[in-house]
Amino acid sequence: MQNILVVEDDMDIQELLREFLREAGYSVSVAGDGVEAMDYFSKNQYDLILLDIMLPKIDGFGVCELIRRQSQVPIIMLTALGGEEEQIRGLDLQVDDYIVKPFSVPVLIRKIAAVLRRSGRTREEERKTITYGNLVLDLDNYSATVEGNVYELTQREFEVLRELLTHQGRVLTRQNLLDRLWRYDFYGDERVVDTHIKNLRKKLGIDFIQTVRGVGYKIDKET
Repeated sequence: MQNILVVEDDMDIQELLREFLREAGYSVSVAGDGVEAMDYFSKNQYDLILLDIMLPKIDGFGVCELIRRQSQVPIIMLTALGGEEEQIRGLDLQVDDYIVKPFSVPVLIRKIAAVLRRSGRTREEERKTITYGNLVLDLDNYSATVEGNVYELTQREFEVLRELLTHQGRVLTRQNLLDRLWRYDFYGDERVVDTHIKNLRKKLGIDFIQTVRGVGYKIDKET
C-alpha cells in the first residue's frame, strides 16, 4: 500500500482528503503544520506528499525546500493561492504538480495516480512481481522464487522483503519498518525486525540485505 503524507491545516479538508485517499487504497498520514510535517517526514517513508502552502510555523514553500534538500519524493502543492508567482515559485522548488482550491477530489485522485506513475512508484498490485537478481517476489501469492525454487514466506517476512525491495538504495530503520508494517499492533522489542531479516536470509539463501550497524537495513539499487 502506498503511503501519502497530507500537510493541511484546515480540519475539514484534512478529513475529506483522509477519507477519499483511504477509499482509493492509500495509507494516509496527516500533519497540521510545517513543523509536524517535517517530524512525520523524518520518521517515515512516503510515496507522495500533498502540501498546502498557507501553513502555520513553516509554510509550504519552506517545507518543500527542506524536503528537497534530502529527497525527490513526489510533491503536489495544494493551495488557495492561484497566482502565477506562487506557481512559478513552487515549480522552481521542483514540485511535481500544482492544484488550486477549490478542487475536484476525483481529479485530485487521478493526478496523484499520474504523478506516482511518472515517478515510477506504481501500485504494487499493478506490478504483480518484483525482480532482484535471481529473486522474484510474487505480490499476489506472498511467495518468493530463487533460481526456480519457490519459498513460502510468512506475511511479515514477505512485507519486510517487499519494503526493502521497493526502497532500494535507502536505509530503512527498524522503527521505519515497525511503523509501516506493524503499525499499532506491536508493543515490544524492535529487534523483532532482526529476527525476520535473519529468517529471510536463511530461508532464501540471499546475501544482498545489508545491515547498517546501529540503524537498520538496506538493499542497494540493482545496476
